[in-house]
Amino acid sequence: MTSKDRFLVTGCASGIGRRVADELAGRGHRVLATDIDIESLRSHAEDQGWPSERVHCQRLDVTDPDSWTDAVNETEDRWGGLDVLYNIAGYLQPGYVHEVALADVDRHFDINVKGVVFGTRIAAARMVTRGSGHIINIASLAAFAPVPGIALYSASKYAVRAFSLAAATELRDRGVAVTVVCPDAVETPMLGKQRDYDEAALTFTAPRVLSVDEVMRCITGVVLEQRPLEVALPRSRKWLARIVDVFPELGPWVSPLLAKRGRAKQRKSSRD
Repeated sequence: MTSKDRFLVTGCASGIGRRVADELAGRGHRVLATDIDIESLRSHAEDQGWPSERVHCQRLDVTDPDSWTDAVNETEDRWGGLDVLYNIAGYLQPGYVHEVALADVDRHFDINVKGVVFGTRIAAARMVTRGSGHIINIASLAAFAPVPGIALYSASKYAVRAFSLAAATELRDRGVAVTVVCPDAVETPMLGKQRDYDEAALTFTAPRVLSVDEVMRCITGVVLEQRPLEVALPRSRKWLARIVDVFPELGPWVSPLLAKRGRAKQRKSSRD
């Protein structure tokens, strides 16, 4: 990768998106850093001293196709095109299926699924014209196995993974790579939000929580360099999740046991 690479990153006001934008800015790339919370994003950019000639902050509502068009047009107007899109923005609200609010049904699928589809669609159209590009979509290990208590989130990430794998096949011969990245629990505000919800106990069954830096290093390192189809973090947890996916009848037996262990870790992390 060179300083000529042009990036569009979503979800840059916090978590993984913020750390990725920091890293790309530090490497000398040109970055359109976006988030719906533009004030927090601009405040962070000022604190970090992002150079305005290379890093531009823009409000992007990933649920709005017109907002996506504005963002991609901005990269073309400023830098002549878009080389890499990071679809990182996401949403999670724990809840049992018989209790979830209708608004949360919409938010999970509007942000996590339609946001990725809208972004991939417009970026791919511009990249195909040029015959090159890379789209990196962030899913979750919840895309490999259904997770009771966060069923809406799990379903939305299944959709992101399926869409990304299909899009990768369609776009490969047109010079555009698509990578879907599926991390386990990551120490972000999204994880912090789950600590007080009994429904989210299964989120805390991982042997350890991934750091934002671990995910950042993966998606700005090997993912950019090798453009793999799919990456799971950590790989060992992927295979455990796939067993439950292939044999769903195990779920009612395994989930309560895992939830009990996760709940203990959840309570400990809340105290800490």
